Amino acid sequence: MNNSRVHTDQELFEALKGGEVKVFNEIYERYFGLLYRHAYQMLRDRVQAEDVVQDIFQMLLEKCNELELRHSLKAFLYSSIRFRILKQFRHNKVVENYLSTIVALSESTVQTIDIYIEEKELAKRIEDGLSKLPSKMRQIFELSRIDELSYKEISEKLNVTEHTVRKQMSNALKIMRSSFKNSFILFF
Repeated sequence: MNNSRVHTDQELFEALKGGEVKVFNEIYERYFGLLYRHAYQMLRDRVQAEDVVQDIFQMLLEKCNELELRHSLKAFLYSSIRFRILKQFRHNKVVENYLSTIVALSESTVQTIDIYIEEKELAKRIEDGLSKLPSKMRQIFELSRIDELSYKEISEKLNVTEHTVRKQMSNALKIMRSSFKNSFILFF
């Protein structure tokens, strides 16, 4: 191709399709700055804007034989930039939604695991405390705290006085509290 005159976009594109790869530099020099500014206006990020423009030029070089221009090369390049950026926006939105879902699930899972571990620890401490109680005291404690019977109902069920039930519960609570030295348990 003769370099003494300015070539039209159509001539450059046809020469590129014809295998004259050196005309690619002329296309690149002609449009890089314009496309970069256009991409930067949309993205507001210099690195991303440059990456998008480089991708478009790489696609032009690799697929020039498959491309058919309906309008001008300039219109094709601008449209390609806009399409690539919109595609990137959609992709970023999908990734953002996916990541926020993953974060929410992981936070939920961590909370669930924490609650499970705390419940296991609590159950272990309760079992340890209960194992320290004499059998009659344990029975009174379980009727009160697990079956939620009143002291009067427990005394009638076990044929003991209410005073005995109160005293046994008081002693049971002291023993149980020792199993929870650094814990605060509402139902005690």
